[in-house]
Amino acid sequence: MLIYSVDLRTPHGVNLTVLLSNSVPLSLSLSASLVKFEDCQRSREVGFVSSDPNFSVRPDGTVYTEQEVANLSEPVQFMVTARGLHDPHIWETTVKLALAGHPHPLPLTKVGIEEMLSRVWDSQPRVIKFPRRHQRGSSANGLRRQKRDWVIPPINVPENSRGPFPHMLVRIRSDQDKDVGIRYSITGAGADQPPSGIYNIDPISGNMFVTQPLDREERASFHLRAHAVDMNGNQVENPIDLYIYVIDMNDNRPEFQNQVYNGSVAEGSKPGSSVMQVTAADSDDSTTANGMVRYRILSQTPHSPIPNMFTINSETGDIVTVAAGLDREKVSQYTIIVQATDMEGNLNFGLSNTATALISITDINDNPPELTVRTFSGEVPENKVNVVVTNLTVVDRDQPHSPNWNAVYRIVSGDPSGHFTIRTNPITNEGMLTVVKPVDFEMNRAFMLTVVVSNQAHLASGIQSSLQSTAGVTISVQDVNEPPIFPVNPKMIRFEEGVPAGTTLTVFAAQDPDHFIHQIVRYSKLSDPANWLKINRTNGQITTMALLDRESIYVKNNVYEATFLAFDNGSPQASGTGTLQIYLIDVNDNAPVLVPQEAQVCERARPNSRVNITASDADADPNVGPFVFELPSFPASVRRNWTISRLSGDYAQLRLRIPYLEPGVYEIPIIVSDSGNPPLSNRSLIRVKVCPCDDNGDCSTTGAVAAAGLGTGAIIAILICIIILLSMVLLFVVWMKRREKERQAKPLLIDPEDDVRDNILKYDEEGGGEEDQDYDLSQLQQPESLEHIINKPTGVRRVDERPVIAESQYPVRPSLPHPGDIGDFINDGLRAADNDPTAPPYDSLLVFDYEGSGSTAGSVSSLNSTSSEDQDYDYLNDWGPRFKKLADLYGGGDDD
Repeated sequence: MLIYSVDLRTPHGVNLTVLLSNSVPLSLSLSASLVKFEDCQRSREVGFVSSDPNFSVRPDGTVYTEQEVANLSEPVQFMVTARGLHDPHIWETTVKLALAGHPHPLPLTKVGIEEMLSRVWDSQPRVIKFPRRHQRGSSANGLRRQKRDWVIPPINVPENSRGPFPHMLVRIRSDQDKDVGIRYSITGAGADQPPSGIYNIDPISGNMFVTQPLDREERASFHLRAHAVDMNGNQVENPIDLYIYVIDMNDNRPEFQNQVYNGSVAEGSKPGSSVMQVTAADSDDSTTANGMVRYRILSQTPHSPIPNMFTINSETGDIVTVAAGLDREKVSQYTIIVQATDMEGNLNFGLSNTATALISITDINDNPPELTVRTFSGEVPENKVNVVVTNLTVVDRDQPHSPNWNAVYRIVSGDPSGHFTIRTNPITNEGMLTVVKPVDFEMNRAFMLTVVVSNQAHLASGIQSSLQSTAGVTISVQDVNEPPIFPVNPKMIRFEEGVPAGTTLTVFAAQDPDHFIHQIVRYSKLSDPANWLKINRTNGQITTMALLDRESIYVKNNVYEATFLAFDNGSPQASGTGTLQIYLIDVNDNAPVLVPQEAQVCERARPNSRVNITASDADADPNVGPFVFELPSFPASVRRNWTISRLSGDYAQLRLRIPYLEPGVYEIPIIVSDSGNPPLSNRSLIRVKVCPCDDNGDCSTTGAVAAAGLGTGAIIAILICIIILLSMVLLFVVWMKRREKERQAKPLLIDPEDDVRDNILKYDEEGGGEEDQDYDLSQLQQPESLEHIINKPTGVRRVDERPVIAESQYPVRPSLPHPGDIGDFINDGLRAADNDPTAPPYDSLLVFDYEGSGSTAGSVSSLNSTSSEDQDYDYLNDWGPRFKKLADLYGGGDDD
């Protein structure tokens, strides 16, 4: 029989631990004041009997006390038996009762809890039988009804048990174990599957054990299957499912998600305002008191204005305000220590943990800015801008550098012309009273301003502006020496161009704005690009020094500008500038000029063989077009060959009058007249190229060249020169290629492999040895004359000296020699060459300089060779081609 426990509390204050057997699954429910037992079948009548006379169970399943149980000193456990009226089977369950709210006889420590759980283990039925299959006859056809299998209640195992292990849980047995030998086994996670080895079973007795302490937080339940087989491995019983639940113990403290929480609430918030939420998690079973966490505030720092400004919802962890009086200017942050305790906050039984909540008090604009004084003063020089007159200081107790603290200044009176403005210093929050429009001492010697200061953010509800938010500012204006001012600047006057030198144009005078000081103004010229003007130093009269020309490059849009300087005699001296603009009225003083200067036409008159001409005039309207174009009467060939027709007021057309004109360049004079009063005329030349044209009326290339002045003979000469130059280049390239080919094809006189001649290398003279330090170096130098060579005895000379004697005469070969004489001619030449001392190489006695006697190396003559008959030189044949000649000389004895 397997039992499991359920803890309940009755209205009378009695804590019930009900242990249910696996006989029939029973469900528990609370009535108004009693505990009621109900079976799953509901339709059957069940009778109950209690083993303890102090407690009774009514037919409806209600457990009640027969007497007062206030003196209950330890848990009471008794057996309840249930029997059906028409069923021979009996079901049993165990009920354990203990007083609630009274000290338990066992201390509620870890050891005490384990001992209590061990009692639960010891009180559990230890036998689980495989269910039988009951069969009944039903009808004549032999059908039988099978009774449904039992439902095995789960097995409860407490976590963190201290053993001893292995600890027996239940016994599995079959009703057939008396008839045949049975072997029991269990399978599933925790037995033969990971995590394996936690549970095992005695295959003979069927005792099932747990082998180690369990941890519900690692695994809360196990599903195993029990098997029964005979000695041959044949299944005797159907497998039964075993559900093992790990009973939770309060072995885990609540853990906050963060050790430090940050929250905020606005100052002046009403009670009940939400601040923040803290949360803690408990790894224990959240459906039991072990995992039910409750919160409370342990401390608040600082205790201002009261020690309990905040409270926390014990279940959700929400922190809210409980009192008014939050003021950021007094306390900007609170530190709250929050405690989380499981066991529904029971400080005696539960485990606790703490965290810190930092609550920042956010600022609201509850403090208006206040100016430090009621009146400010300053002074400013006249005609100056962007000058700070004075700084307005303000005090604001709100959060610095926030909209609630940033000051905004306004001038409400005393400055109708807008001479001043107030800018806020972003660092100090001071107001910088600045001049933005020049002030004039002669007009205003002082200003009386009224300024008001406020914040960027509006004041909080219910907060009034302070009287100290308004102040007065007195500004004194300082007089300075101001420069003279030209009343009209720039000044425009109008004159015709061509005004002669010495003409008075105007008086350009300036005024001194310093009315309270008498000063003298003088004038000078500052800028006159064309140097046409001069100014009277005393009165500012402008006169001309040259002719005014509207067509000058210094005149822009008919206006000539000059700048003049006016200065006083004050201290310091001040000066001002004025600009005089002279608008020049045009007169007809420029004749028109023909445009274009060059053109080309076809040699034969065609509709498209004509030139459009116009004229340019530097004057302005009406002294320009329309223009009149005409051909002069002289020379007569002009009007005979050409004609002009008018197209418009500014354009005309020049074309051939005759059908054909010989190609060439012609300079045609044309008279152009403008429309001025009186009109001006100009005789201009246009250079026209007459050339042969193609079908499209365009000059051909040959025709254009011919028209440019080159005849046919000149063109042919140029082409011939080009052909000759190209031929010379081609011949030079062919000659270079042929020379290169001959150089590459020339064979060597001797094979480099057979060239075994000794090469004489001439090195720098290094002188004699140590025993010969006294010798004449001149003997080693090249002689500058031939006298010493001539005086030397015959046969004694240097190797690099040519004998100074008459050269030998060699035989001359006849122009038409006979073939038989060729051999005689060669022999005669050979004898003459052998007997010629002037022919190189010079066979003569070579004299070397004396280098001293004695040598540490000894004489080379001591190296004597043995007879060649005893030597074998055949190995020279193995030394390669370079030693072939030597091998032939010494190793070829058999070939001789």
